[in-house]
Amino acid sequence: MGTTPSMVIIGAGHCGGRAAQALRDHGWSGAIDLVGLERYPPYERPPLSKELLTGQKTPGACLLRESQAMIDDGIRLHAQRVAAIDTAAHTVTLANRQVLPYRRLLLATGGTARGLGIPGADLPEVLTLRTLDDALLLAPLLGSGHRLLVVGGGFIGLEVAACARRLGTEVTLVEGAQRLLGRAVPADIAARVLALHREQGVDIRLGRLPVAIEPRAGAGVRVRLDDGAAIEVDTVLVGVGMQPATELARAAGLAVDRGILVDAGLRTSAPGVFAAGDVAEFPSALSGLPIRQETWFNAETQARVAARNMLGGDEVCDQLPWFWSDQYEHQLQVCGEPALGLSRASRDLGAGDRIDFHLDARGGLVGMSAWGLAARSAREFKLARLLVEQRPTLDPRVLADPAVKLRSLLSSTAVAA
Repeated sequence: MGTTPSMVIIGAGHCGGRAAQALRDHGWSGAIDLVGLERYPPYERPPLSKELLTGQKTPGACLLRESQAMIDDGIRLHAQRVAAIDTAAHTVTLANRQVLPYRRLLLATGGTARGLGIPGADLPEVLTLRTLDDALLLAPLLGSGHRLLVVGGGFIGLEVAACARRLGTEVTLVEGAQRLLGRAVPADIAARVLALHREQGVDIRLGRLPVAIEPRAGAGVRVRLDDGAAIEVDTVLVGVGMQPATELARAAGLAVDRGILVDAGLRTSAPGVFAAGDVAEFPSALSGLPIRQETWFNAETQARVAARNMLGGDEVCDQLPWFWSDQYEHQLQVCGEPALGLSRASRDLGAGDRIDFHLDARGGLVGMSAWGLAARSAREFKLARLLVEQRPTLDPRVLADPAVKLRSLLSSTAVAA
């Protein structure tokens, strides 16, 4: 066991990698130990369901930094499973029995893709998409002459369906709910997403669930649905969400609910231990209620807050949630927490593009959700996001009026768009 405590980060994904870099950027000159299970240095996940599948990006282009850059920064990457955390002794024990004493510990353990609890879900033709290796396995199974069944009408499933159709794959998508995208966006925007995918040739079946998957003679599988239908495909992609990796935190006695519970500074219930990224459940900047975010933006921002507070800072996570999804030439964006809104002002941008502003009981802006052709509406989407981040109280008629420029509603301190 080493004698000098280091900054230890468990989870070598996007959030963990950014946190290690931020520790260096903010002056930490001591040792940094970054522990993860994958064979790759930290990488970004958004390309896995988009550009990596279509060949527009290589695996190397997804990396946060080259391996040599991390070595040059003195970041020690351990491709090991963690056996135990001892918060009293301030140590992390790896599966190879190496013990890492820590000065501060960050849990950025992310999560694992949820599977299907039905017969045949373990067949080799049934895949999930969470890691770089998952994407590399799926990519060659897409293209003309291939048949894909996507289970789940959330962001991952829809993005994969869009990429698969671009490559000429025959795509069927089944979703157990009566609409796409759950409660992430308003129902009418979800309806527009549905219409676009159907226009692009995706066979979407709402209110349907798979009940069994059977191997076919030769190749492929037969998927039986709960309405008695059977679909024969080459590959099944399961996109029904992820399970936060809280097992280590629970075993160490940390407070855990739907994620690892942290305060606004990302501190867990154990002194010197922080959590960030997909696995952290933190107080909403808008409502104060605990929320968890599985987004690129959350990984980026929380990594930096965690690093600064590991170094003795007292920063808080007060950023509003923000995420986007690219599907064909269209983009969907959500900022803030639309679910907190009690009323809505819809701004028609023309040609089917729109921005919905969500307001609370006082008329305060608590969120926006937008859908449209990316090349045409990206600037308006950015202005809308900046407006939500300022959290103003505005007349809904003004928000809905396309004759009123969004830039004119921003305060003088807004970042130029």
